Amino acid sequence: MPDDIRTQVDSAIGTGLQPVARSDKAKLALAARILAANGHSTGLAGQLTVRAEAGGWWTLPLGAGFEEASEETLLRVDEDIRTVEGAGIANPAVRFHVWIYRARPDAHCIVHTHPPAASALSTIGRPLVCAHMDAMPLYDDCAWLPEWPGVPVADEEGRIISEALGEKSAILLAHHGLLTLGKSVEEATYLAYWFELAARMQLDAEAAGTMRSVEPARGLDARRFLRQDAIVGASFDHLARRDG
Repeated sequence: MPDDIRTQVDSAIGTGLQPVARSDKAKLALAARILAANGHSTGLAGQLTVRAEAGGWWTLPLGAGFEEASEETLLRVDEDIRTVEGAGIANPAVRFHVWIYRARPDAHCIVHTHPPAASALSTIGRPLVCAHMDAMPLYDDCAWLPEWPGVPVADEEGRIISEALGEKSAILLAHHGLLTLGKSVEEATYLAYWFELAARMQLDAEAAGTMRSVEPARGLDARRFLRQDAIVGASFDHLARRDG
């Protein structure tokens, strides 16, 4: 696409798509319900966190399913996962989120879930392959942890996962599930949503034949386009209207 047309398209998208204004707490509760509606809720497994203005992180209390999330149910926890605001206790696995936040000051929100396709892919020793346009938000931006360190409730698991993630925005955790992070709740949720669909496509494609990769330059350009704040925000708003 010629540069002048691309500039016009990007400008039109940026001005034409106006996201709904919400607090981070409202977004996190919406994100939980969106993910539940799209197969990411597996009993009480998985955690969502977002940085809190007053310090620490907002998250769901242990015992609450994603589909039950509301602003009123959220807890604010400190670096030791102690509740400082709200009722209840957090999932102890939030501890490994803290390790990622320490290593990644650019991370504002983390989504960790055990959806069926990503979980199945995590058991066969294959990293996520982005070979379709809908998977391009994650192109060359998804790490792979090939060995399961165990239930991530201690510091060692946090160190292993944060180191394996590196500078990527997502990671497939062997024998476990997916994790995404973003500079906003919208971005982390958007990436988790497309991660699961990409994993489903990969399992289906590999059952039928050999996956063909895309040209790296085109993959990176597609990622840039699909990760624009306006597109991410509009996609989150659509999911909120449909599933929230």
